[in-house]
Amino acid sequence: MQVAAFTQYMSADRIAAIVYDGADPGDDPRWRSSGARTREEYARWCRHACGMACLRMILHHRDGHAPPLLDLVYGCRAYGGYREEPGGIKGLYYAPFADYVAAEHGLAAEVHPVLTPEELVDLAAGGRMVIASVHPEIRRPDRPAPGKGGHLVLVTGAAGGAVTFNNPSGHTEEARRARLPLEVFSAFFAGRGISVRAGSGRA
Repeated sequence: MQVAAFTQYMSADRIAAIVYDGADPGDDPRWRSSGARTREEYARWCRHACGMACLRMILHHRDGHAPPLLDLVYGCRAYGGYREEPGGIKGLYYAPFADYVAAEHGLAAEVHPVLTPEELVDLAAGGRMVIASVHPEIRRPDRPAPGKGGHLVLVTGAAGGAVTFNNPSGHTEEARRARLPLEVFSAFFAGRGISVRAGSGRA
């Protein structure tokens, strides 16, 4: 069964304007569906919620439904997965996230502080989903990678030398549900992530 491609912004058709044109995410007409109480609350958190969008995909794949984005954000924050500091919101922190999804959602998540592209392929080919750290510009893989890390995508499979993944900040349908050769994916991949076996909840 195909994994639903949820985005961290409630209106996927506004992503290009937000990430490339400086549009205010708080202007999203669908902000209430995030579970936020105000536009300002939504605008403050949605840019940091790529990991929670990945979690929504995993939970929806397992259960057929998933909590609103901000419900997951606040649940994870309670376990230390996000920290609000004077300089802004920090996170996602992997170990607290793993504690959170185990305790609250019955998911067995394994943190991989060092993860080679080949190991990622093995995990995905073995039935795990991998929340992988990549550069946000993996949205436009035809351009040279400007760096590695800073954004999270959900790797849903690997076969034939390619990686299949859903991108919570994909600005086009092709970017939201993508398949890239491993060497292209690796140019954006930071070599770390979190693997989850969503089907059984067992490691």
